[in-house]
Amino acid sequence: MDQLLALRVFIRIAEAGAFSRAADALNMPRPTVTKLVQELESHLGVKLLQRSTRRVTVTAEGAAYYERAVRLVGEVEDMDALVAHSRAQPRGRLRIDIGSSLANLILIPALPDFRARYPDIQLHLGVGDRPVDLIGEGVDCVIRAGALADTSLVARRLAEFDYVTCASPAYLAARGLPTHPRQLEQGHSLISYFSSLTGKPRALRFHRNDEAFEISRGTMVAVNESTARLTALLAGLGISQTYGFMAHPHIARGALVPLLQEWNRPPHPLNLLYPSRRHVPAKLSVFADWVAGIFAPFDCRSARPEPGAA
Repeated sequence: MDQLLALRVFIRIAEAGAFSRAADALNMPRPTVTKLVQELESHLGVKLLQRSTRRVTVTAEGAAYYERAVRLVGEVEDMDALVAHSRAQPRGRLRIDIGSSLANLILIPALPDFRARYPDIQLHLGVGDRPVDLIGEGVDCVIRAGALADTSLVARRLAEFDYVTCASPAYLAARGLPTHPRQLEQGHSLISYFSSLTGKPRALRFHRNDEAFEISRGTMVAVNESTARLTALLAGLGISQTYGFMAHPHIARGALVPLLQEWNRPPHPLNLLYPSRRHVPAKLSVFADWVAGIFAPFDCRSARPEPGAA
């Protein structure tokens, strides 16, 4: 038995709660994963994991063994890193999860540069806005906009996005030009963004000096993805607030009209999130540094990118 490999497999199963998830994360056949755990339990003479039809749980003996196994494997990884980090090219599979608009407009167009720098890193992109269980699904990092829901993760701020309130010329010709946020509650149709987690539409928010409004009455279309919200705006379905970097190219060509420009919405933070660990793999470290540079031009705290830069 390769005991170090068995320890890695046991740790992954304990964290993921399933043999199949652990096998996928480790890129190993499930029978191999099962065999390694059985050999480890036979070697120790105790049950480490309790199997059920729905989930795998850690026994009391397994919990104690897990704590020491994590420390031991961490020490081995640190030793390897000390020797190899200075000379080894980052390599291996890197699993990233990112929202659709950020993937298609910013990240993917820039990836040829990353591939040229790090040809031995295989990128697996999960594209969508659904919540992700990083450990359970074997995801190395996620790029997410909005408030942080899981404080156990390491967060690196990549940017802050400003918002633009806008609508299509055809919509405004039919419904009129609002001059105050309160006018959106009467005679106007709103396009809202609803949370994939809660299913609830988010209000349009307006701030000016000491005044603040949240407008949700009048929502006629709700979507749970930023590109779909932009498409709905261009189709003339209503008024909404979308990221500035997405709206500006369409404003420049006259397909969208900015509204209520003396009012603003608080910027939306964008973070790179990954599990807390003593040793950050080189492949994740170089990606984090690279992607911070990719999103920097879109940070509303710095200069705004020119229309069409995405």
